[in-house]
Amino acid sequence: MASLAALIEKMPKAELHMHLEGSLEPDLMFRLARRNGVALRYGSEDELRAAYKFTNLQSFLDVYYAGLTVLRTEQDFYDMTAAYCARVRLDNVVHTEVFISPQAHTRRGISFGDMFHGIDTALRDAERNFRMSTRLLVGIQRQYSEDEAMAMVDAALPFQERIAGLGLGGPEVGNPPAKFARVFARARALGWRLVAHAGEEGPASYVAEAVDVLNVDRIDHGVRCEEDPALLRRLAETGVPLTVCPISNVKLRVVPDLAQHNLARLLRAGVRVTINSDDPSYFDGYMTKNFVATQAALGLTADEVYVVARNGFLAAFLSDADRVRHLAALDACWRAAGAESPRVL
Repeated sequence: MASLAALIEKMPKAELHMHLEGSLEPDLMFRLARRNGVALRYGSEDELRAAYKFTNLQSFLDVYYAGLTVLRTEQDFYDMTAAYCARVRLDNVVHTEVFISPQAHTRRGISFGDMFHGIDTALRDAERNFRMSTRLLVGIQRQYSEDEAMAMVDAALPFQERIAGLGLGGPEVGNPPAKFARVFARARALGWRLVAHAGEEGPASYVAEAVDVLNVDRIDHGVRCEEDPALLRRLAETGVPLTVCPISNVKLRVVPDLAQHNLARLLRAGVRVTINSDDPSYFDGYMTKNFVATQAALGLTADEVYVVARNGFLAAFLSDADRVRHLAALDACWRAAGAESPRVL
C-alpha cells in the first residue's frame, strides 16, 4: 500500500467550508489592488504574510476585512474564484461548496449582481475545465441586524436558482444563531439548504440553537459541541455533519495545537465530521495539508481517513447521482493505491 499521506494527496475530496474571500493569496490581492487603485496598509506580500499571526477570530477578521477591499468589479470576483478552483483541483478537490459574504461587499457599494456573476461564471468554468462540481452559499454576517440579513436575501432572489444555501458567519460571541431565525425560515422556504457557524468561539449551546432553532443541515466548525455530552450524542445519532477546519482552529487559537484537536474524539464518538480549509490563504493550509497534518497529529487510521473523506461527500449538497459518482471515485482511488477494502466505521 502507498503511504497514507500519498493516498490522502491522491484521493478525491469534497470541501464544504471555504470562504472565497479567505482564498485571496497575497500576489492576487496586490494585483487586484494595483488594478483598482486600492492602497493596502501593507507595503509588500511579505509584510502582509507577516500579519497572519492571529490571536483569536476577531484579530483574523480585522486583516480579512482589510483584504477584501481590493474586490471591486465582476472581473475581480471571477479572478478570485477561478484562482481558488485551479488551486484546489491540484489537491484533487472534485466538489467544493464555497461561501461568499455579500454584506461585506454591498455595504461598500459593490453590486450584488457584479459579485454574483463573477463568482458564478468562474464556478461554471471550473465545472467545465476541471470536471468539478460546485455550489455557492451566501453568508449572513451575524454582527449586523436581522433587517440587513433580510435585505441580503432580497438582493439574492434574482439569482436564487444558482445559490445552494444560506450560511451564518462573522464574530460568533454575542451573536447567537436565534437572532436570524426568521431569515433562515425564509431561506428554507426558498428551497435553500442551511448551514451556520457555531461552536467555534461560541459555546456548545450555539450549536444546539443552530440545530433546533435554525434547523440547519450542517454545522460549520462545531468543535465545542463536546462540552455538552448530551448534545454530542444527539449529533452522532442524528448525523448532523460538522465541517471542521483543523488548521484554522489552531491558527485562531481555538485549540493550542493539532495534537490537542478533538476531531478524532468526535469521529470516534460517531459524529459525522469532515475536514475543510476555511480560509486557506490566511491559514496556510489547503485541503491536502489539512488532511495530512491532522492524520499525523491525531494518529488517524486509514479507515478513519477514509470515513472522513466519505463524510465530505455524504454531507455535500449533491444530487444522488453525483454523490454516487464521487463516492465510487473515492473507493476506486483507495483500491488502486493497494489499500484494504474501504470500511465504514
